[in-house]
Amino acid sequence: MSLLELREVTRTVLPPDQPALTILSGVDLTIEPRDHVSIVGRSGSGKSTLLNLLGLLDLPTSGEISFDDAPVRRLSTARRDRLRGAAIGFVFQQFNLLQGRTALENVTMPLLYSSGRTFWRRTKIAADMLDLVGLGHRLHSMPDRLSGGEQQRVAIARSLVRGPRLILADEPTGALDLDTGQSVMELIDEVAERTGAAQVVITHDPMIARRARRHFRLDRGILTPVDDPTLEPRTRREVREMAPAEATDAETDVDAVVGEAG
Repeated sequence: MSLLELREVTRTVLPPDQPALTILSGVDLTIEPRDHVSIVGRSGSGKSTLLNLLGLLDLPTSGEISFDDAPVRRLSTARRDRLRGAAIGFVFQQFNLLQGRTALENVTMPLLYSSGRTFWRRTKIAADMLDLVGLGHRLHSMPDRLSGGEQQRVAIARSLVRGPRLILADEPTGALDLDTGQSVMELIDEVAERTGAAQVVITHDPMIARRARRHFRLDRGILTPVDDPTLEPRTRREVREMAPAEATDAETDVDAVVGEAG
Protein backbone atom coordinates (compact mmCIF):
# COMPACT_ATOMS: atom_id res chain seq x y z
CA MET A 1 0.00 0.00 0.00
CA SER A 2 1.40 3.38 -1.00
CA LEU A 3 1.57 6.22 1.52
CA LEU A 4 0.69 9.04 -0.88
CA GLU A 5 -0.23 8.89 -4.55
CA LEU A 6 -0.95 11.55 -7.16
CA ARG A 7 -2.61 10.39 -10.38
CA GLU A 8 -2.99 12.71 -13.39
CA VAL A 9 -3.09 15.70 -11.06
CA THR A 10 -3.66 19.12 -12.60
CA ARG A 11 -3.88 22.47 -10.85
CA THR A 12 -5.36 25.45 -12.64
CA VAL A 13 -6.01 28.95 -11.29
CA LEU A 14 -8.14 31.78 -12.65
CA PRO A 15 -6.33 35.14 -12.33
CA PRO A 16 -8.64 38.19 -12.37
CA ASP A 17 -9.51 39.26 -15.91
CA GLN A 18 -7.06 36.76 -17.40
CA PRO A 19 -7.29 33.34 -19.05
CA ALA A 20 -6.99 30.23 -16.87
CA LEU A 21 -3.41 29.43 -15.90
CA THR A 22 -2.34 25.78 -15.63
CA ILE A 23 0.38 25.46 -12.95
CA LEU A 24 0.60 21.65 -12.81
CA SER A 25 -0.22 19.34 -15.65
CA GLY A 26 -0.80 15.57 -15.43
CA VAL A 27 1.43 14.94 -12.40
CA ASP A 28 1.90 11.29 -11.42
CA LEU A 29 3.83 10.51 -8.24
CA THR A 30 3.76 7.67 -5.74
CA ILE A 31 5.41 7.94 -2.32
CA GLU A 32 6.02 4.67 -0.49
CA PRO A 33 6.63 4.25 3.25
CA ARG A 34 10.29 5.09 4.07
CA ASP A 35 10.71 6.55 0.57
CA HIS A 36 13.20 9.35 -0.11
CA VAL A 37 12.29 11.53 -3.09
CA SER A 38 13.74 14.79 -4.36
CA ILE A 39 12.06 17.25 -6.70
CA VAL A 40 14.20 19.89 -8.40
CA GLY A 41 12.69 22.94 -10.03
CA ARG A 42 13.49 26.61 -10.46
CA SER A 43 11.24 29.48 -9.38
CA GLY A 44 7.92 29.47 -11.21
CA SER A 45 8.04 25.76 -12.02
CA GLY A 46 5.10 24.91 -9.75
CA LYS A 47 7.04 23.69 -6.69
CA SER A 48 4.96 25.57 -4.12
CA THR A 49 1.71 24.42 -5.71
CA LEU A 50 2.91 20.81 -5.71
CA LEU A 51 4.00 21.11 -2.07
CA ASN A 52 0.52 22.34 -1.10
CA LEU A 53 -1.02 19.31 -2.79
CA LEU A 54 1.43 16.84 -1.24
CA GLY A 55 0.79 18.40 2.17
CA LEU A 56 -3.00 18.16 1.76
CA LEU A 57 -3.24 21.94 2.00
CA ASP A 58 -5.04 22.13 -1.32
CA LEU A 59 -7.00 19.93 -3.72
CA PRO A 60 -6.26 19.42 -7.41
CA THR A 61 -8.40 20.88 -10.16
CA SER A 62 -8.49 17.43 -11.72
CA GLY A 63 -6.92 14.06 -11.02
CA GLU A 64 -6.79 12.15 -7.76
CA ILE A 65 -4.72 12.28 -4.57
CA SER A 66 -4.82 9.30 -2.22
CA PHE A 67 -3.37 8.86 1.27
CA ASP A 68 -3.15 5.25 2.46
CA ASP A 69 -5.10 4.40 -0.72
CA ALA A 70 -8.04 6.55 0.46
CA PRO A 71 -9.10 9.40 -1.88
CA VAL A 72 -8.33 12.71 -0.16
CA ARG A 73 -11.11 14.50 -2.04
CA ARG A 74 -13.71 12.52 -0.09
CA LEU A 75 -12.42 13.82 3.25
CA SER A 76 -14.01 16.83 4.89
CA THR A 77 -11.79 19.85 5.50
CA ALA A 78 -11.67 19.02 9.22
CA ARG A 79 -10.64 15.40 8.62
CA ARG A 80 -8.01 16.51 6.11
CA ASP A 81 -6.64 18.96 8.68
CA ARG A 82 -6.44 16.22 11.33
CA LEU A 83 -4.73 13.85 8.92
CA ARG A 84 -2.18 16.52 7.98
CA GLY A 85 -1.44 17.35 11.61
CA ALA A 86 -0.96 13.72 12.57
CA ALA A 87 0.84 12.33 9.52
CA ILE A 88 2.78 15.14 7.79
CA GLY A 89 5.67 17.25 9.04
CA PHE A 90 6.81 20.38 7.19
CA VAL A 91 10.36 21.75 7.14
CA PHE A 92 10.56 25.17 5.48
CA GLN A 93 13.39 27.45 4.41
CA GLN A 94 12.21 30.04 6.92
CA PHE A 95 12.39 28.76 10.48
CA ASN A 96 9.10 30.41 11.59
CA LEU A 97 9.97 30.04 15.27
CA LEU A 98 7.89 31.86 17.86
CA GLN A 99 9.96 34.73 19.20
CA GLY A 100 9.83 35.13 22.95
CA ARG A 101 9.43 31.37 23.38
CA THR A 102 12.26 29.00 24.23
CA ALA A 103 13.38 26.18 21.96
CA LEU A 104 11.53 23.75 24.23
CA GLU A 105 8.33 25.81 24.12
CA ASN A 106 8.51 26.04 20.32
CA VAL A 107 8.82 22.28 19.94
CA THR A 108 6.09 21.64 22.51
CA MET A 109 3.53 23.74 20.60
CA PRO A 110 2.30 20.99 18.17
CA LEU A 111 1.73 18.64 21.11
CA LEU A 112 -0.80 21.01 22.64
CA TYR A 113 -3.27 19.57 20.10
CA SER A 114 -2.62 15.99 21.19
CA SER A 115 -4.68 14.05 23.71
CA GLY A 116 -4.22 11.53 26.50
CA ARG A 117 -0.75 10.45 27.52
CA THR A 118 0.97 12.38 24.72
CA PHE A 119 -0.53 15.66 25.93
CA TRP A 120 0.50 15.11 29.53
CA ARG A 121 4.03 14.05 28.53
CA ARG A 122 4.44 16.82 25.94
CA THR A 123 7.37 18.56 27.66
CA LYS A 124 9.36 15.32 28.00
CA ILE A 125 8.61 14.34 24.38
CA ALA A 126 9.71 17.76 23.11
CA ALA A 127 12.89 17.67 25.21
CA ASP A 128 13.77 14.21 23.87
CA MET A 129 13.26 15.42 20.29
CA LEU A 130 15.54 18.40 20.84
CA ASP A 131 18.12 16.05 22.29
CA LEU A 132 17.79 13.88 19.18
CA VAL A 133 18.67 16.86 16.94
CA GLY A 134 21.64 17.74 19.14
CA LEU A 135 20.10 20.61 21.12
CA GLY A 136 19.53 18.99 24.48
CA HIS A 137 21.74 21.68 25.99
CA ARG A 138 19.76 24.57 24.45
CA LEU A 139 16.26 23.76 25.71
CA HIS A 140 15.73 27.13 27.34
CA SER A 141 17.44 29.29 24.73
CA MET A 142 15.44 31.93 22.85
CA PRO A 143 15.52 31.85 19.03
CA ASP A 144 17.53 35.08 18.82
CA ARG A 145 20.28 33.41 20.89
CA LEU A 146 20.59 30.50 18.44
CA SER A 147 22.59 30.31 15.22
CA GLY A 148 20.86 29.79 11.89
CA GLY A 149 21.70 26.10 11.92
CA GLU A 150 20.43 25.72 15.48
CA GLN A 151 17.19 27.51 14.62
CA GLN A 152 16.67 25.13 11.70
CA ARG A 153 17.27 22.19 14.05
CA VAL A 154 14.58 23.53 16.38
CA ALA A 155 12.25 23.86 13.38
CA ILE A 156 13.02 20.26 12.37
CA ALA A 157 12.36 19.03 15.92
CA ARG A 158 9.05 20.88 15.96
CA SER A 159 7.98 19.41 12.62
CA LEU A 160 8.84 15.86 13.69
CA VAL A 161 7.74 15.88 17.33
CA ARG A 162 4.38 14.25 16.54
CA GLY A 163 6.03 11.40 14.68
CA PRO A 164 4.84 12.15 11.11
CA ARG A 165 4.87 9.45 8.48
CA LEU A 166 5.79 11.92 5.74
CA ILE A 167 8.35 14.74 5.91
CA LEU A 168 7.96 17.53 3.34
CA ALA A 169 11.07 19.71 3.16
CA ASP A 170 10.70 22.90 1.12
CA GLU A 171 14.12 24.43 0.35
CA PRO A 172 15.25 23.43 3.86
CA THR A 173 18.82 24.72 3.37
CA GLY A 174 18.02 27.89 1.44
CA ALA A 175 18.77 30.19 4.41
CA LEU A 176 21.93 28.34 5.48
CA ASP A 177 25.54 28.29 4.37
CA LEU A 178 26.81 25.26 2.48
CA ASP A 179 28.35 23.34 5.40
CA THR A 180 25.43 24.00 7.75
CA GLY A 181 22.99 23.05 5.02
CA GLN A 182 24.70 19.71 4.49
CA SER A 183 24.66 18.96 8.23
CA VAL A 184 20.94 19.83 8.39
CA MET A 185 20.17 17.46 5.52
CA GLU A 186 22.17 14.71 7.23
CA LEU A 187 20.11 15.33 10.34
CA ILE A 188 16.79 15.09 8.47
CA ASP A 189 17.97 11.86 6.85
CA GLU A 190 19.01 10.43 10.21
CA VAL A 191 15.73 11.32 11.96
CA ALA A 192 13.68 9.97 9.04
CA GLU A 193 15.64 6.72 9.19
CA ARG A 194 15.03 6.37 12.92
CA THR A 195 11.31 7.16 12.75
CA GLY A 196 10.58 5.35 9.48
CA ALA A 197 9.18 8.47 7.82
CA ALA A 198 9.13 9.00 4.07
CA GLN A 199 10.81 12.15 2.75
CA VAL A 200 10.06 14.50 -0.11
CA VAL A 201 12.64 17.26 -0.53
CA ILE A 202 11.77 20.14 -2.86
CA THR A 203 14.82 22.19 -3.82
CA HIS A 204 16.54 24.18 -6.54
CA ASP A 205 19.91 22.66 -5.57
CA PRO A 206 20.78 19.49 -7.51
CA MET A 207 23.44 18.52 -4.96
CA ILE A 208 20.86 18.48 -2.15
CA ALA A 209 18.48 16.56 -4.40
CA ARG A 210 21.11 13.95 -5.14
CA ARG A 211 20.95 12.71 -1.53
CA ALA A 212 17.56 11.13 -2.28
CA ARG A 213 17.03 7.66 -3.70
CA ARG A 214 14.58 8.78 -6.38
CA HIS A 215 14.82 12.03 -8.30
CA PHE A 216 12.33 14.13 -10.24
CA ARG A 217 12.47 17.41 -12.11
CA LEU A 218 9.56 19.86 -12.25
CA ASP A 219 9.58 22.18 -15.25
CA ARG A 220 6.63 24.31 -16.34
CA GLY A 221 4.25 22.20 -14.31
CA ILE A 222 5.39 18.85 -15.72
CA LEU A 223 7.03 16.32 -13.39
CA THR A 224 9.49 13.86 -14.92
CA PRO A 225 11.84 11.30 -13.31
CA VAL A 226 15.59 11.78 -13.77
CA ASP A 227 18.51 9.46 -13.05
CA ASP A 228 20.79 12.14 -11.59
CA PRO A 229 19.62 15.71 -10.93
CA THR A 230 23.20 17.04 -11.02
CA LEU A 231 23.49 16.03 -14.66
CA GLU A 232 20.30 17.73 -15.82
CA PRO A 233 20.49 20.95 -17.91
CA ARG A 234 20.64 24.11 -15.83
CA THR A 235 19.65 27.68 -16.50
CA ARG A 236 22.03 30.54 -15.69
CA ARG A 237 19.84 31.42 -12.69
CA GLU A 238 20.16 27.89 -11.31
CA VAL A 239 23.93 28.10 -11.72
CA ARG A 240 24.06 31.36 -9.75
CA GLU A 241 21.97 29.81 -6.95
CA MET A 242 24.36 26.91 -6.52
CA ALA A 243 27.33 26.78 -4.16
CA PRO A 244 30.18 29.09 -5.28
CA ALA A 245 32.72 26.32 -5.85
CA GLU A 246 30.34 24.27 -7.94
CA ALA A 247 28.95 27.32 -9.71
CA THR A 248 32.37 28.22 -11.13
CA ASP A 249 32.73 24.90 -12.91
CA ALA A 250 29.08 24.67 -13.87
CA GLU A 251 28.92 28.19 -15.30
CA THR A 252 31.95 27.41 -17.46
CA ASP A 253 30.11 24.37 -18.78
CA VAL A 254 26.96 26.38 -19.44
CA ASP A 255 28.90 29.12 -21.23
CA ALA A 256 30.59 26.48 -23.36
CA VAL A 257 27.26 24.98 -24.33
CA VAL A 258 25.81 28.42 -25.08
CA GLY A 259 28.86 29.27 -27.12
CA GLU A 260 28.57 26.08 -29.17
CA ALA A 261 24.87 26.72 -29.71
CA GLY A 262 25.62 30.27 -30.83
